[in-house]
Amino acid sequence: MEKIIIFDTTLRDGEQAPGASLNQKEKLEVADALTRLGVDIIEAGFPISSKGDFQAVKAIAKSVKGPVICGLARAIKKDIDAAYQAIKFSLRPRIHVFLATSKIHMKYKLEKAEDEILRLAVSCVKYAKKYCSDVEFSPEDASRSEREFLFKVIEAVIDAGATTVNIPDTVGYAEPQEFGSLIKEIKENIPNIHKAIISVHCHNDLGLAVANSLEATKFGARQVECTINGIGERAGNASLEEIVMALDTRKDIFGNLKTDIKKNQIYKTSRLVSKLTGFVIAPNKAIVGTNAFRHEAGIHQDGILKERSTYEIIKPEDVGFYGVGLVLGKHSGRHAFNERLKTFGFHLTTQQLDKAFVRFKQLADKKKNIFDDDLMAIVEDEIRTTVKPLWQLDSFEVNSGTQITPTATVRLKKKGKILATSSGGDGPVDACFKAIDKITNIKVKLQDYRLEAVTSGKDALGKVSLKLDAKGKTASGRGSSTDIIESSVRAYLDAINKLESKR
Repeated sequence: MEKIIIFDTTLRDGEQAPGASLNQKEKLEVADALTRLGVDIIEAGFPISSKGDFQAVKAIAKSVKGPVICGLARAIKKDIDAAYQAIKFSLRPRIHVFLATSKIHMKYKLEKAEDEILRLAVSCVKYAKKYCSDVEFSPEDASRSEREFLFKVIEAVIDAGATTVNIPDTVGYAEPQEFGSLIKEIKENIPNIHKAIISVHCHNDLGLAVANSLEATKFGARQVECTINGIGERAGNASLEEIVMALDTRKDIFGNLKTDIKKNQIYKTSRLVSKLTGFVIAPNKAIVGTNAFRHEAGIHQDGILKERSTYEIIKPEDVGFYGVGLVLGKHSGRHAFNERLKTFGFHLTTQQLDKAFVRFKQLADKKKNIFDDDLMAIVEDEIRTTVKPLWQLDSFEVNSGTQITPTATVRLKKKGKILATSSGGDGPVDACFKAIDKITNIKVKLQDYRLEAVTSGKDALGKVSLKLDAKGKTASGRGSSTDIIESSVRAYLDAINKLESKR
């Protein structure tokens, strides 16, 4: 078997997606999940981009054991310095240097000629090599670069010490046959290519990121750069779960290629990234969408009952998809509750278990049937709080209807004191938000608001994800409840508390 190296850039390219910003604790949580998933390399961030990103990469390098920890840098010495200072604490550090090589980028973005680009690429790889032995180089916009010049740059950076050369389809322009041909030509035309691993990094602007990545593996690419759920700039990146399962499922096509990904961790990792970024996974998303293993058509249901392989090419349990099985009720005890959570991979402290169990009992009083997804949602709410809450919800009341102006009275707790006020709004949720604004005295703009049902049924948990902006500082918030107004209030307060912690 020949290994495909999985280079995960969820925390770098994925986090660059508008609205996907993560704080340091959240990044550490994702990095830990990626380690359990079995990725080979974690691109932890772009250290020079901000103080927060530098500190997050440094924290990951210090705490995460196993994967290579990679930091991105432009072909600028101060970028490379920052990258190394952040990743040097890792047992397996990597510096990833990039520099555009397409004519359009060289002319309009860099304003540099080919000879200057070539010189800069070589000098920066040599500079990075002084810090660590593992250096990756990416000729940005490679798929739109002139082949002859691209080959010259790749050969030169390998001679300079690059151990991995990454071929990015930066704007998602290539199509599979074309991209496969590019990798084939790189193998055939660069005399020292055997000294480096060929990597690919594909974007999804035309919906071809996964197809292009897989095609590249047929012609010699042995590292694939991807993200959980395919998140990333614009239309996103190649989806890790789709690449891994395609290689695993179609061995007749990909032969002896394999990855070290622990497939049963895929669904849980996907859900975590969705939860922390606030990016809802489309129901029809391959591998991890809620409809990926559900069958409604009568013909399909009949076929599945007779033989699952008639309409399923992947077993749900292989990717950790557990469905919505009924598990617990209002009379269930703490031990049964804790044991069920362990099957999802949650190992709670006594304090965390106490908090989660209280929410479970409250939910059980409201909801007759409690499903696995319900449990996951309430536990994530309680144990994934990233800041100590300054403001806590005590209670709220709303008065709304078609013939009246909606009003809300909200009571919040701050340092043991109860503060309350009322406000009107365009609807009950808006009225609650305005009441909270009055109490907290924080001026914010609601940039994004999303509501989804966690499970089916009229009493399903509603999960709200939103994003607030306060004078340029943004924070995302999440909350869940059988009452969508309460879900909204919890999410709003979650974001408010994060903004307060930043202040």
